Amino acid sequence: MSTEVLFQTHLVLGYVAWLLCFGAYIWPWLRQMDPVAAQRAIATLHSFRFFGLVFILPGVVGSNLPAGFAAFAAYGDFATGVLAMLALLTVRIPRLFWPFVVAFNLFGMVDLLVDYYHATQLGLPAHAEQFGATYAIPIIYVPLLMITHIAAFWFLVRPRQRAA
Repeated sequence: MSTEVLFQTHLVLGYVAWLLCFGAYIWPWLRQMDPVAAQRAIATLHSFRFFGLVFILPGVVGSNLPAGFAAFAAYGDFATGVLAMLALLTVRIPRLFWPFVVAFNLFGMVDLLVDYYHATQLGLPAHAEQFGATYAIPIIYVPLLMITHIAAFWFLVRPRQRAA
């Protein structure tokens, strides 16, 4: 099996596995929460996106990983993680919390979509071995990030239910 097919298979199965897990365990749990708690849980996960800086750490990824991909992905993740942390730090100040929630979700989802675009344009799936130790990030971590961004937007746009 070629590197490209193997990587794409891993990526698709990463989404399938997380969607199954999310649907069975995470989604029901989040739906029971009040909107602030649900967004706080999602922000907590995304606050670890500073880890994306590992893409630019010398010796961790292969030297042939396209530099345009690595730097953009690293700093996009870092910025999203900082915005998520700011949301967590301002949870008791609603006029700051909600803009940070929107910002980290909007910026984070755009970052992931642009990373997918860059990866496709650069032919990265055919050179996935260049991810080295970071291979698990796009296969295991990114699908969960994308799914939780979608969930966060759903919570932001759904009509609030009135108490009976």
